[in-house]
Amino acid sequence: MLRLVNLELQKLLLNKANKVLIFISFILPFTVLILSSIKINFFGFFTLELGELGIFNFPIIWHITTFFASYFKLFFAIVVVSMIGNEYSNKTIKQNLIDGLSKKEFVLSKFYTIVFFSLLATILIGLGSFFIGLYYSSYTELSIIFKETEFLLAYFIKLVGFFSLCLFFGMLIKRSAFALAFIFILYIFEWIIFAIVLNASSTEMAWKVKNFLPLESMYKLIDQPFQRIIMTKYPEKIDLSYNYAVQWYEIAIVLGWTAIFVYLSYILLKRRDL
Repeated sequence: MLRLVNLELQKLLLNKANKVLIFISFILPFTVLILSSIKINFFGFFTLELGELGIFNFPIIWHITTFFASYFKLFFAIVVVSMIGNEYSNKTIKQNLIDGLSKKEFVLSKFYTIVFFSLLATILIGLGSFFIGLYYSSYTELSIIFKETEFLLAYFIKLVGFFSLCLFFGMLIKRSAFALAFIFILYIFEWIIFAIVLNASSTEMAWKVKNFLPLESMYKLIDQPFQRIIMTKYPEKIDLSYNYAVQWYEIAIVLGWTAIFVYLSYILLKRRDL
């Protein structure tokens, strides 16, 4: 596994554009997290400090940071599809196979790299959240600090699942720009399915079906924290209560899609004439 990851890292780091995108995908969420803790003076009228609102308290900080950090995954998604596009355009995929790398190892090298970068991103977000939480949180008990760290697991699985989808589209289309466009097409397609089920059944059934689809299931891993933030300030608003916890079956659905996308990527490569 380490040999395959090392091989892929060498390819990625030789490309300046990929190095920039990797840097942005790791640093930008971390930077935004730090900047959000700074006091902002609005022309002398008032000063806004998000830390004073309690959003950086444990354990809610794990929920908030992982939710917002997941929106920056598009930068590394470009790297993932370009990994495949460059292999075809530069003919390196054929050379790798000639040099003794099997098709299974080729796909696994991409997947292991995805896991490696997803794990690294999760560790960075985890450390950033931990130190900012220590600074702002009024709760210092270990039981509270490490409560809800399952959001980090959900964040990791969300990244692996989404990048595996990008890997599949990269293998299918062989062009970076078109592969990313297909993700947007899939997003529209999921809403079309939602509309069809809604028309044939009920709203509840439509959402149940949509929650099993790839993009929606990945999104549902970490539910939006806005209602939860309001509830912490206004606990009397019972009508805003909702289940924001990470559910085991949501993790299972995304892991299932991840396995499907990696397997389909292998099948595509296995059957394709290079």
